[in-house]
Amino acid sequence: MLLVEKDKYRKDIDGLRAIAVLAVLVFHLGFLPNGFLGVDVFFLISGYLITDILYKEVNEGRYSVVNFYIRRI
Repeated sequence: MLLVEKDKYRKDIDGLRAIAVLAVLVFHLGFLPNGFLGVDVFFLISGYLITDILYKEVNEGRYSVVNFYIRRI
């Protein structure tokens, strides 16, 4: 199997994801007034990752709508 850049682990994105989750948790504990924005950040990160994967698949000519939804399930 050919390893391409999509298999590259991104520590920076994991760090942002952790900050977003912590913001929501601290918000629910009552210590952070706008911690719910962590949900927005989490969705932003997810959108970036999905768009990046789709962009690479389309450029490589291997995009499939069916496979896209199977991965989402």
